[in-house]
Amino acid sequence: METRRILVIAGSDSSGGAGLEADQKVIAVHQCYAMTATTALTAQNTQGVLDIHYVPSAFVSKQIDACIDDLGVDVVKIGVPGYFPSLSASDLIMSPIAGMLASAETVDAVARALERHGRPTCVLDPVMVATTGAQLLPNAAVTNVRIRLLPLTTVLTPNLSEARLLLENAGIKSIPEINSAGDLVHIATLLKSMGPKYVLIKGGHLPFNNHYQVPQEAETRKYVVDVLHTDDKTTLFITDFSHSKNTHGTGCSLASAIASNLARGDEVPNAVEKACRYVETGIKTSASLGHGSGPINHFHSLEMAREPPCESSLRVRDWNLDKEL
Repeated sequence: METRRILVIAGSDSSGGAGLEADQKVIAVHQCYAMTATTALTAQNTQGVLDIHYVPSAFVSKQIDACIDDLGVDVVKIGVPGYFPSLSASDLIMSPIAGMLASAETVDAVARALERHGRPTCVLDPVMVATTGAQLLPNAAVTNVRIRLLPLTTVLTPNLSEARLLLENAGIKSIPEINSAGDLVHIATLLKSMGPKYVLIKGGHLPFNNHYQVPQEAETRKYVVDVLHTDDKTTLFITDFSHSKNTHGTGCSLASAIASNLARGDEVPNAVEKACRYVETGIKTSASLGHGSGPINHFHSLEMAREPPCESSLRVRDWNLDKEL
């Protein structure tokens, strides 16, 4: 069976719920082979980020080259949070640390590496705004993401805050306030003009009511709408709103599931549909770990009890000092 190879360029989450650790779980259960280029190490858990150690951009580039030059690659998945020199600990709490391209230089180094290796299929998860609303990436790095990475991107997967930041960085003034699904489509159309082949706007932070509008009362939240837009088609992926707090790492898990499905041969709309189902089930079947926003269940469809596909040569014997093997 052909091995599908996915290179993840992202940061590490010591708690395992997001970042490289989550990416590798997702890729493994999709029966693909994960490689990594680590951009940062974090000390974090379900309650927040305690500290971050950044990897120099030159070393990030060397990791990318080392993987692709030897093993090759089918799909690249990138996460892009940024540099936090001016943020307090409270600003960092619950930031989904999926990537950490920590500077404009690192963003540029990744873009050059993608160009050097023939512009492979790329899923970009631009985590640039914390749950608190704080911007996680310096303006120069946001500019580099927009100018250097978006034209190299196959599927861009921002949430609403990240989409707005990219549009504001481009100087676009007519950014609509989100009141309905039609406003999501408008934003996706604006982002599509910046170069990515597909834009998937994630609506999980702003669920809609029965009329697919922003509800006035929290108790009327009913649906989550994700919008996939390309040149000739717009598709809505609608799931029931979940009140679960176990949503840590959903963004990077979704992007890695999309990358895995693309590597397995799916077209983008099918890859996104399968990924949305995977993450929804992961939330529904999650166990509450930690005291904050817990991780999803990455292994809900893994059949660990299956017989291995080939006969094992393993032999188990009790050791006896008086007898030879």
